[in-house]
Amino acid sequence: MGYVVNGEEFEVDDEGFLVEPNFSDEIVPVIAEAEGITLTDEHWTVINFMRQKYQEDGHTPNFRNMVAMMEEEHPGTDWKKRLYELFPKQPNRQSAKVAGLTKPFGKGGY
Repeated sequence: MGYVVNGEEFEVDDEGFLVEPNFSDEIVPVIAEAEGITLTDEHWTVINFMRQKYQEDGHTPNFRNMVAMMEEEHPGTDWKKRLYELFPKQPNRQSAKVAGLTKPFGKGGY
């Protein structure tokens, strides 16, 4: 069963990732709740970053590149540590899921 927002159901794969990306902010709290995440401003910073990278590149960055880009765009935070605090189940995968994006590529990326 997919996620339901305003009476509309969105299809997911066997891991709970949306089959088609959805950039509506209304879907984020629904997925976050299913993942056991209480959203904060820092979560939204990461979500918006992931959405931007997906729109620019057609996919999300791998974890190493995600950390480097987050540190460049938002200096002053130990993003490697903080991402695991925000998204404890593999930060780049879980943040992509909560952002309403499709399942990230496996190893590699860019």
